[in-house]
Amino acid sequence: MKKYQSDMVVVDNVMVGPCATLLTLQYPGTLPDMVAGQFAELQVPSAKVLLRRPISIHAIDRDKNLVEFIIQIVGEGTQSLASAKTGDVINVLLPLGNGFGYRSTHVSRPLLIGGGVGVAPLLFLGQDFAEHGIKPTFLFGGRTENLILRKDEFMKYGDLFMTTEDGSAGEKGFVTNHSLLLDNEQFDRIYACGPTPMLKAVARWAMEHEIACEVSLEHKMACGIGACLCCVEDTADQGNVCVCKEGPVFTIDRLKWFN
Repeated sequence: MKKYQSDMVVVDNVMVGPCATLLTLQYPGTLPDMVAGQFAELQVPSAKVLLRRPISIHAIDRDKNLVEFIIQIVGEGTQSLASAKTGDVINVLLPLGNGFGYRSTHVSRPLLIGGGVGVAPLLFLGQDFAEHGIKPTFLFGGRTENLILRKDEFMKYGDLFMTTEDGSAGEKGFVTNHSLLLDNEQFDRIYACGPTPMLKAVARWAMEHEIACEVSLEHKMACGIGACLCCVEDTADQGNVCVCKEGPVFTIDRLKWFN
C-alpha cells in the first residue's frame, strides 16, 4: 500500500482520559486508502524531539478527510503532540504497516479485545465491520474504569464488555477472565491489541478454543519503515522481521510465543 507524507492541520485535540488526548487531523485532499490496524508516524511539534512517534489510526472520516489518533502521554514527544492546538500543522507519514486482515477474510462474529490504549485501532475496525453489516463485540480491560477510553463511541458500533483489575467496571480481573461473555458466546475470529502479556493470554485462549486470532504488537518503532531494526520480532515463517513493516498485526500462528 502506498505511503503518503503530508502536512495535516489540527482540527481538535481534547482529553479523553487521565493521560490521553484525541487528536483530530485533516488531510489536504482525499484520504488515501488505509485499513484498521495500520499506523502513522507523526512529527513531534517540539524542536527538542527528533524522532517521529508511531500512533495507531483510531478512526477516519472520509467525507471530511479526517484522521483521529489517541495520544497516550508518556514522555516529552507525546506531551508535545497532546499539547497541539487547533490550526497547528503536524507532518504525518501514513498509512504504515499491515493492518488486520478482515477485508480478505469472511467473518460473521468478530470479537475485538483491547487493553489500555490498545483499544485505539479497534474503533476503526469496529466502524468498518458495522459499515458492512457486521456487529462486532468489544471486550476491553484496564486497571480501572477511567482508563478504558471512549466507551460511548465504541458502543455505537457493537456491544461492549469490560474487565477492570480493581473491579470498578465490568468483571474484576483480566480480559480472559470475563466468563459471562467468553463462556456463553461463540466467535469466529479474534482481533486484539494491547500490552504483550495480555496478547499472549488472549492468543493462548484463542488457541485452546480453536478460534483464529490476529494481534497487533506494541513494539517500539522509531522509523516506521523497517530501516532502524529496533522493532524486531521472531516469527515461525520468516525468522526475525520488523514489526513496523511486516506487522504490526500478525496471526498468532506466525508468532513463536508458545514454541
